[in-house]
Amino acid sequence: MSTRTPPVSEGAPALVPAPPSAPTRPRSAPPPGARAVVAAVLVALAGTALLNAPPPATARTAPESAAGPESAAGPESAAGPESAAGPESAAGPESATTRSLTPSGSTAPDPTAADPNSADSTAPDSTAPDSTSADSTAPDSTAPDSTSADSTTPGSTTPGSTTPDLLAAPVHFAGKAFDTCEAPSLTVMKAWLASPYGAVGIYFGGRGRGCPVQKELTPSWVASAHAMGWRLLPLFVGSQAPCVDSLAKRKYAIGSTPVTQGTKEGGDAVRAAKALGIGTSSPLYLDIEAYQRGDTNCAATTLSFVRAWNREVRRLGYLPGFYSSADTGVRDMETQRRAGTKDLPEAMWFARWRGQPALLTESVLQPQAWTPHARIHQYAGNVTETYGGRTLAIDRNAMDAPVARVTAPARFAARVPVPLSFVASQRP
Repeated sequence: MSTRTPPVSEGAPALVPAPPSAPTRPRSAPPPGARAVVAAVLVALAGTALLNAPPPATARTAPESAAGPESAAGPESAAGPESAAGPESAAGPESATTRSLTPSGSTAPDPTAADPNSADSTAPDSTAPDSTSADSTAPDSTAPDSTSADSTTPGSTTPGSTTPDLLAAPVHFAGKAFDTCEAPSLTVMKAWLASPYGAVGIYFGGRGRGCPVQKELTPSWVASAHAMGWRLLPLFVGSQAPCVDSLAKRKYAIGSTPVTQGTKEGGDAVRAAKALGIGTSSPLYLDIEAYQRGDTNCAATTLSFVRAWNREVRRLGYLPGFYSSADTGVRDMETQRRAGTKDLPEAMWFARWRGQPALLTESVLQPQAWTPHARIHQYAGNVTETYGGRTLAIDRNAMDAPVARVTAPARFAARVPVPLSFVASQRP
């Protein structure tokens, strides 16, 4: 209903001049019809003013929406300048997909409506570390050698919840490494800083370990060795091929359900790694000792076990690696790679004891196989070396491959009396 007042001049009496015969009256006394004429003029003027007056605010049809001039989705929306879908959105860059922009001149939705998918309805804690916003990424999550507890503290990953988008980049090391059956003491590790080695293999889990009692291998040891500058290669010695060469390993043979067994032991490996402070994106190397060539049933069982182990380890946010003899396990994995088989290891650690490294020229591997940054060659075994007055029996390795990401070293390493001069090691 219009609030405009129609003109009133159409019904006003006309101004008629007085007849010439009308008697003349003094100036102080107006003629009899003067009051009526003045009233008519005032009414006409009032009608004209009302006709030209703007309508009340309730009848405006300007481009602003019903929610008000600032409610349209633009740089300064009703929810505040930070809520607009832009680089500085309160919900982060991803929030642009949750807001519908209102075309100019149309009615915007009620900004007070509770729309759970709207950027305006984002809870105050939407920028917490578990948000998908780019702002939620921990500062060190993309650093190649991060040691911050913000990235992946031990036990923080729920099985099945980790996605590749939330994982940090793997850490790689290129150089010489050694492995030995039992983790050496921190005193020995300190003395061996004078050696040419920069990484060490640790047998952190599995029922088939040759040295199951690892009295030195604790979260404190892992954190302190890493703080000294050592890079760690976690090895898991679980169930073995049914036709394994070593008589001592046959009691650990893979059973009749290799997929179920591989999945279970993959979960065991991740739990053991986390307990030591080895974070997600770390490689876990499955140790499958040499087995008889030509036994197709044994090879098939072993492959099923390894693939199931790989799937579970990968699902839980870690990198499945593989250690074996170049002539058996490694050869079979390369055959499967050429055939396009899925769920194979992401890093290959092959043993061929020829005394000299041949990292990129191993005969059973095609040149492009497991490259770049995914090979370790164990080129000598059961050798004895001494550095800093400390002697160890080791296997020698040359590598360019992933190493462990050690989480939250500060709270563990502080309990171990390691000189500060070694914590500041410049080793790669």
